[in-house]
Order: sequence, then structure tokens, then C-alpha cells
Amino acid sequence: MPNAAPPLLPLAYDGSHIDGSLFTAITGLARDTRWLNAPVEWWTNAGLGVFALLVVVGWWRARRRDAKAMTLALAAPVSIVVAFAVAEVVKKYVGELRPCRSVPHAFIVEACPAPGDYAFPSGHVTAAAAAVAALWLLDRRLAAIAAVFAVLEAFTRVYVGGHYPHDVVGAAILAVPAALLTSLALRRTATPLVARWRAGGALAPVLTADPAGTRAAD
Repeated sequence: MPNAAPPLLPLAYDGSHIDGSLFTAITGLARDTRWLNAPVEWWTNAGLGVFALLVVVGWWRARRRDAKAMTLALAAPVSIVVAFAVAEVVKKYVGELRPCRSVPHAFIVEACPAPGDYAFPSGHVTAAAAAVAALWLLDRRLAAIAAVFAVLEAFTRVYVGGHYPHDVVGAAILAVPAALLTSLALRRTATPLVARWRAGGALAPVLTADPAGTRAAD
């Protein structure tokens, strides 16, 4: 059953005039597919685990590659956290009301968050898009898989009524450069350190599949 929406908060940004009609069209689809509401609501949160899994796979495969690849693998979760942190700052600055508050007549599947939990940009999609960007530098095949799931994540965030379409698009636009720049900066600065760790010591088995702990490309 949809959750009742709290009243509109004063002095906060109402983003419904941007693409509110598209939002209600998608939530209208949710109204017409109530049998799908519970699975989509579960997936919109649980699906983030796919990106964590892909990052782990990227690290595992990087063990057989050079120190630059391993540095990018280690940088991926850092890049996701950085992008998410940037999104949280933007979210507080913009202060956009959640759709459940500004479009109370819409069919909302997801519970309405607390008043201080704003809509723009979507944190879920920020994490998903940042994972795609970080993996693109590391492994294009994994990045392609992540991109498919990121699109699905973006759709589900609107379907459950948690975000407007511009919230998820804005999240991707913000997350991709943030994650790329973070990963590239870490690759540039941290590769020599990772190479030393791979050459021997307690961390070598975690950072390389080469028993000797070194690779010619390092």
C-alpha cells in the first residue's frame, strides 16, 4: 500500500515543476502494476549490492594485472564514497523536497523520508553511476554490466516515488566526473605505493596473484 505523504514544508525547493508530469506518469505505472511494487521496492535498495560485487570482481581480476590496475581497483570504493559525499553536500545546498511532500496526490510506494532528507540528487544513483565510472577506468566489461544496472537503479528510484527523473539524471552527471577524477588522482599518486606493497609483505597476497609478488608491467 502507498504511504501517506506528510504536508509540504515551507522554505524548501519544489522540483515538481521541472518534470512532475513525467514523474507522475512513471508512478502511474507503479499504480497499474501493484503486483510489482514490493519486488521493485526491495530491489531499489538491495540492488546496490550488485555494484559492490562488481567492484570486488574488479579487484579480484586486477590481482593478475599491473600495479596501475590494482590501484584503480582499490580506488573504486574510495571514488564511490567521494562522489556520494559530494552529492550529500549538494543535496543539503539545493534542499529539494521529496516528491511525497510536493506531489502528495502521486502514487508513492516508498515510505516518505524525514523532512531533512532531500531529493536532489539521488544518493542511490550517485553510488551506482560512480561505480560505473570507476569501473570504466578499470575494466570496460564490468563497467558495461554496471551501466545496465545503474539505468535500472535510476528507473526504480522514480518508480517507487523516491525521486524525480531530474534527480537521477543530475546524480549521474555529478557522480561520473567526481568518481573519474578521484580514481585518476589516486592512480597517479598511489601506484608507486601499491607497487611496493605488491612486491612483498603481508598485503602482497591481497594485491597480486603472482607468487613472486611482482609483475613486469609494474
